[in-house]
Amino acid sequence: MDRRDKPIGLFDSGIGGISVLKEVVNILPNEDYIYFGDSKNAPYGTKKVEEVQNLSFKAVDFLLNKGVKAVVVACNTATSAAIEQLRQRYIDVPIIGIEPALKPAVELGNKGKILIMATPMTLAETKFNKLMKAYKNEADFEPLPCAGLVELIEAGKLDSEEIEEFLKVKLKPFRNGDIAAIVLGCTHYPFVKKQIISVLHREVEIIDGSAGTAKQLKRQLEGYKLLRERTDKGTVEIFNSLENNKRIIELSHRLLNY
Repeated sequence: MDRRDKPIGLFDSGIGGISVLKEVVNILPNEDYIYFGDSKNAPYGTKKVEEVQNLSFKAVDFLLNKGVKAVVVACNTATSAAIEQLRQRYIDVPIIGIEPALKPAVELGNKGKILIMATPMTLAETKFNKLMKAYKNEADFEPLPCAGLVELIEAGKLDSEEIEEFLKVKLKPFRNGDIAAIVLGCTHYPFVKKQIISVLHREVEIIDGSAGTAKQLKRQLEGYKLLRERTDKGTVEIFNSLENNKRIIELSHRLLNY
C-alpha cells in the first residue's frame, strides 16, 4: 500500500480524544482514521508520569500494528508526560500532540481571569508551566484542577445532575467575577461545554486545543508528503482497551456525532 493511503492513528486515555478526532476529520475529511481509547486505564491525569509514559508507548504500538502513517496524541496529559519520549522512540513516524490553548485565549484580549480546566497531572507538568510562564505578563491565569470529571464523562453522564453539581462546585468562585476565557486542557471536557455555560449563567469564550492540533497534523503530513490524494470520504475505526465493551464503542460513535 502507498504510505499516503495508510490511516492516521489517534489515542487518548479514553473517549475524550474523540473531540480531537472530530476536528481532524473536519479539516482532513479524505483521510482514514483509527482511534484507540484506553478507557480501561482512564483517567491518566491522576497517575504517575512513568505510568502514563508506559501506557502511551502501548497505545502507539497498538496503532502502529494497525499500519498508521502518523500518530496524534489526543490527550493533554499524555502529551505533557510522554510526547518527547514518544518522538525519541518512534523517529520515523510524525507524532503530533495537544496542549492547552493558552495563546488563543490570551489573544482574545478579554478582561478578567483565564480559567484553565485540566487534570491535576497536566497542570503539574513542566511543559504546561513553561507554557503558562511564557504568557504570565499578558494574562491572569487561574489553573483549575478537575479530578473526577473525566470519570463522569467516561461513564457517558454528559447531561447528568452529577456533572452539573461537579461544575457548580468548581466554578462557584468565578460565577460573579470577570472571566476572559475558559481553556479546556483535557480533551474530555469539550463534551460538557454547554453545561459549563449553563452553570455560569452567561456566555463565555471556551477554547480547546483541537483546532491547533488538527492544523499541525495537516502541516506535518504536507511536510512528510503523506497527505492522501484520493478525494473520497475517509473511514473511521474505533477501538478501546475495554475489550468487548459495546457501550464504550457506541458512546464513542455517539460523541463523534455529538
